[in-house]
Amino acid sequence: MSPRENEKSHRRKKEHYFDYSLLFIIIFLVCFGLVMLYSTSSYNGQVKFGDSTFYLKKQLMATLLGIVAMLIIARIDYHFWERFTLVAFLLAHILSAAVLFVGSDFNGSKRWLKIGPISFQPSEFAKLAVILFLALVISKVSKKIKQFRTMMMVMALCGPIVALVGVNNLSTAIIILGIAVILIFVASPKYMQFIIIGLGGSVFMGIFIYLEKYRAERLKIWLHPENFDKGYQTLQALYAIGSGGILGKGLGESMQKLGFVPEAQNDMIFSIICEELGLFGAVSLILLFILMIWRFMIIANNAPDLYGALIVVGIMGHIAIQVILNIAVVTNSIPNTGITLPFISYGGTSALFLLSEMGLALSVSRQVKLEK
Repeated sequence: MSPRENEKSHRRKKEHYFDYSLLFIIIFLVCFGLVMLYSTSSYNGQVKFGDSTFYLKKQLMATLLGIVAMLIIARIDYHFWERFTLVAFLLAHILSAAVLFVGSDFNGSKRWLKIGPISFQPSEFAKLAVILFLALVISKVSKKIKQFRTMMMVMALCGPIVALVGVNNLSTAIIILGIAVILIFVASPKYMQFIIIGLGGSVFMGIFIYLEKYRAERLKIWLHPENFDKGYQTLQALYAIGSGGILGKGLGESMQKLGFVPEAQNDMIFSIICEELGLFGAVSLILLFILMIWRFMIIANNAPDLYGALIVVGIMGHIAIQVILNIAVVTNSIPNTGITLPFISYGGTSALFLLSEMGLALSVSRQVKLEK
């Protein structure tokens, strides 16, 4: 083989690189999530709908759709999405605004748009749109991002979507804001500027919380859940965690999921994991998420350009923030905010867009050059 042919062959190998380690972690988390979802939701499904597999079937359909989307997106050059980024970002604003006027209410939260038999949560789409939009914007102004003025202008671009989502879904607004801060910090790691932004953000969040009575009440419930009726869910989740011990009661053997932890298949599913699989299962799951974040870091560090690196960093930030906040809520380390556990909690919209994000990360990994 001639040197030229050898070079072409070598280049083709690089172009077809694929992060199978990340793919394995994703598939394992998805399968584990479906198993735990069935274990957690079978009682509620039987009582409410007469079908113990009700939640599992709905989640499985969304997951299969998400896997198809992930595999398709993974094979498309991530630069392809640049031309649709602004449209997606504007659409996220429109859909989030629509929720305020024609949104469907579920368990006291107005977060869904209903189109026929399909319920859709625009805030999940907003996370993906923000990641793509900020990755594009920051990569375009990367030479000026270290200037405080430019940094604040980029942050201001997220203001409207954070406000629209935050009206009915404060937890998702916090995640979107966290993604923005992480992306800007990676592009311009100036600590003092972020300390100033953090202090300003804390003041803003304090005012935002106390403007609504129910938000301030959550702080009181967090400090003394035993004194409030709304602290019942938190207390039952803590009982589930405590009763699991080191190795747990065994898969399917939870008592707290039998109506004691309300809607256990949603944001409190981690407490049932602790009860059935114990500290060992909980730590193993956390380590798996850490392994996933490590793979994101590897891909981002070796991405062919800043745009690709920022996409992966945004996805990494999203997963990390959501996992940390969910576990902190379940263990009552922070006030209850209704944040789901990625790939594990029930939620079709969440599963679809999380797997779409994974497709983007895998798409970037396909262009990673391992050799210098």
